[in-house]
Amino acid sequence: MAAISRNGTKLAGKSGEKLKEPEQFRVVLLNDHYTTMEFVIDVLISIFHKNEEDAGRIMLDVHRKGRGTVGMYPFDIAQTKANQVHSAARRQEFPLRCIVEQA
Repeated sequence: MAAISRNGTKLAGKSGEKLKEPEQFRVVLLNDHYTTMEFVIDVLISIFHKNEEDAGRIMLDVHRKGRGTVGMYPFDIAQTKANQVHSAARRQEFPLRCIVEQA
């Protein structure tokens, strides 16, 4: 049975139907021996909207551990952010890589 909105419009779907949260994906930056630490911090601030303290911590994870988790996002957003990282790195001629992993 279709639900009816406040203005009398019929709404598609079953009433009481619960929506499922979108699946989350992890965005990870990978270390290389050429990309500068400053550029990684700039990417974390400009693309991922991290503050300087968090950006510094994540950058050090990338540098010391070889990878650093930037955040968890629905797939489309995670993939878009990874593409933005790759585009920014290409513009500056850095080989910085970013991957998307299922959480």
